Amino acid sequence: MDVDEILKRYAAGERSFPRVNLQEAELTNAVLTGADFSYADLRQTRLGKTNLSKADLRQADLSEALLWGTDLSDADLSRALLREADLTSAKLLQANLTEANLIKASLCGANLTGATLSRSLLFQADLRPSSDQRTDLGYAILTEADLSYADLRAAIMHHAKLDKAKLCRANLSPRLQWGDLSTDLSGASLQGADLSYANLDGAILRNANLQGADLTGASLDDVDFQGAIMPDGTIHD
Repeated sequence: MDVDEILKRYAAGERSFPRVNLQEAELTNAVLTGADFSYADLRQTRLGKTNLSKADLRQADLSEALLWGTDLSDADLSRALLREADLTSAKLLQANLTEANLIKASLCGANLTGATLSRSLLFQADLRPSSDQRTDLGYAILTEADLSYADLRAAIMHHAKLDKAKLCRANLSPRLQWGDLSTDLSGASLQGADLSYANLDGAILRNANLQGADLTGASLDDVDFQGAIMPDGTIHD
């Protein structure tokens, strides 16, 4: 099944395209809301600016796919392969990315407000701001996610749930490139998180919960800990 046939069938009301092979296909600016692409082969597919909101992409292979500006709001991407995918400025509001593989993916300026990324792999992922907006992970669920070595400089992560997440050697310092833009972790839950050797210089952790977190070797210059619950359970003044 090629792109033209899928678009024709979609226009006729069909929504089910599981296991389809569209590797390296061109699907930019398409409207495929609610389509079922579960288990599909979408490696290196160009999906920029496509509307895939509420789509079923469970266990789809989107490795190295171009998804810049793509609307994936409310989409199911659980266990999807997004390794080295370009999700710059993508909309992922309330998306389900449970156990998704986002190793080395670019999420610069993506909107992940309320998204679920529990047990997802974001090793070396790039979550810096894009040219026009900051990466937004506010209220996102990142429980047990692996963000080791991730670039989270100037990201918005207020009230995110990062319990038992791995942030070893992650960069959460906004210094130099973004001046007064701080990585915002205010109200975030980081209970039992691994922040060893992470760079948190200048980050905002007001009212965050760090109980049981590992801060071994972490860089903490000018961090705003006001009202935060510290690893030993004490509340920072």
